[in-house]
Amino acid sequence: MEVVASKRIRNLTGYAFAEVDRQVEKLREAGVRCIDFGVGDPTIPTPVAIREACKRGVDERARSGYPSYVGAKEYRDAVAAWMKRRFGVVVDPATEICSTIGSKEAVFHFAEAFVDPGDVVLIPSPGYPPFSRGTLFAEGRPYFYPLLAKNRFLPDLAAIPRDVARTAKVMWVNYPNNPTGATAPVTFFKEVVAYCAENNIILCSDEAYTELYYGEAPRSALEFGRDGVVAFHSLSKRSAMTTYRVGFVAGDKRIVDAFKKVKTNIDSGTATFVQDAAVAALADETHVAEMRADYRAKRDVLVGALKGIGLADAAPDATLYVWQPVPRGMTSVEFAKRLLAPEVALVTTPGAWVSDVTAEGLNPGEGFVRFALVPSMEETREAAERLKRVVLK
Repeated sequence: MEVVASKRIRNLTGYAFAEVDRQVEKLREAGVRCIDFGVGDPTIPTPVAIREACKRGVDERARSGYPSYVGAKEYRDAVAAWMKRRFGVVVDPATEICSTIGSKEAVFHFAEAFVDPGDVVLIPSPGYPPFSRGTLFAEGRPYFYPLLAKNRFLPDLAAIPRDVARTAKVMWVNYPNNPTGATAPVTFFKEVVAYCAENNIILCSDEAYTELYYGEAPRSALEFGRDGVVAFHSLSKRSAMTTYRVGFVAGDKRIVDAFKKVKTNIDSGTATFVQDAAVAALADETHVAEMRADYRAKRDVLVGALKGIGLADAAPDATLYVWQPVPRGMTSVEFAKRLLAPEVALVTTPGAWVSDVTAEGLNPGEGFVRFALVPSMEETREAAERLKRVVLK
């Protein structure tokens, strides 16, 4: 028989990191130890109290069966309490919160609740791939708006064509931003909430990095409007819980209701003992402050080393990423390859590979590489020493 994949799968681009992976494997085979700043997966251990809560939950819920599709009451109550403490936002745990299996599945599946074939979705470039992949699987049409240094990596809403804005169904924003590390001021949140309300667009705010910051605490879009606004959160980066796969969606009841219908048809909910771990995580801010301090220290070492070889100061305001402008005359891929030279052996992500080309033919990620601050402090200091071997001319 002939086996033919769906058009959705056939039209997906290939694995962009294959070439870097091949070079990394060659270096390892030659006995070169690479320091991997490529993938944003924290290597800090999940705090003990969170792990212990998960262990207890496994035993206490030995006969509990399937979890709730929308999240255990205890978890939704903990989320509501945290949102009030952290942002001053009051959300009803019964109607305005839904648990998720991390943030990725929620972002990807959200389009199934609202996007019909041909609907336009406004998506940042560079940006988190599930914004566009979820749109494409729902047969929507991504419209990529650029995040540019000259605009402090904020969208220029006035530059989005009026006909695009009038037909758009959903808009994604992400602050603090992956990969640029930019934060959004109050003026932006007010502007984008008003813009989406004026154009009857659902505003989806990906807030996975709100707790990793180095100055003023970032804000939530829900502080500036509830009508047509929904926020996506994850415990992955805040509490080093990437493997646990737990997060939540909160906001406009009508939006959350529709998303819940998608969830009940796609999965059977987040494991309840994992939600127990998340409840413990949300109750503690000490470990989060310690992680911020650790990331700040690594940021300062790496940024200082990059400045030391003549590159621009790209210290981020937030997140665990450094969005580094590459040397003049080099592409992002060329600089990433230069950093993979055996005497340096640092793995990074070329900015062109985490960006989509806009309608104007611009790739906003070209000219940057992304460092994820996930190696240990010892490895980061070693990377700083290796950077001294980089020849830019």
